[in-house]
Amino acid sequence: MERVRIDELKTTTSEAAFAANDNHMPDRRLTSSPFPRDAVARIFRPARSAMTSGKAGTKGWRLTFERRSAPYVEPLMGWTGDDDPLATVELSFPTLRSAIRYAERQRLPYVVEATEEQNANQRQSRKMKHAFSDETLERLGLGSLRESYDKAVAGAEARQDCRGEEGWAWPMAVVCDPSLSLDAKRSILIDWAWTEYLIDQATNEGMPENDRPSRLHEVELALLALERGNAAAESAAPAPAQAAQAVAA
Repeated sequence: MERVRIDELKTTTSEAAFAANDNHMPDRRLTSSPFPRDAVARIFRPARSAMTSGKAGTKGWRLTFERRSAPYVEPLMGWTGDDDPLATVELSFPTLRSAIRYAERQRLPYVVEATEEQNANQRQSRKMKHAFSDETLERLGLGSLRESYDKAVAGAEARQDCRGEEGWAWPMAVVCDPSLSLDAKRSILIDWAWTEYLIDQATNEGMPENDRPSRLHEVELALLALERGNAAAESAAPAPAQAAQAVAA
């Protein structure tokens, strides 16, 4: 499946959406669906009004549907008519991920759109997050692993990694989760650290986020535990040459 990026317009087919759906919904041909077969979802974040500097109504993401028929003028009364009931449907989601997963669960082909302002903000956010990741790894004595973490973060979308604060009660649970690969654990924890850093910054500025203190220190301890455990496992594992000699013997 071709994944969706905010700064590039990407689309999916219904077959691709089904293939990427981690819930593995039954065949749509054998089950009823609230949406017709030719429905196409459009996912976007509302843009700020040009008439104001406020950002009210721009949080979260919206899912609407592409028109399947053009509106028309009713000849008798002159009203504007519409035969497409989906034209007035608008669903709200807190995050882009939740909107995409909804579309995939419903086997809806979808398009993700973003304004140029949102694209610029997204690129700036990625740069800040990357700088934070490098600084955190250096401070924890893990600077030599920066490229490994860059690779892990780059593969997060393809793996469909959950956000740390959404999937686990505490950071060490990520380290101890046997279902996750090393790259997944690295990506989840460094993303979680970034989230906790933003909460810490908001709290320091008098704007507490989610009415709870930052857990950045917990996440940093989990990162250290992860890399110490990985280093110990690598040192205990026999070298390839030694393993080959042992098999030959």
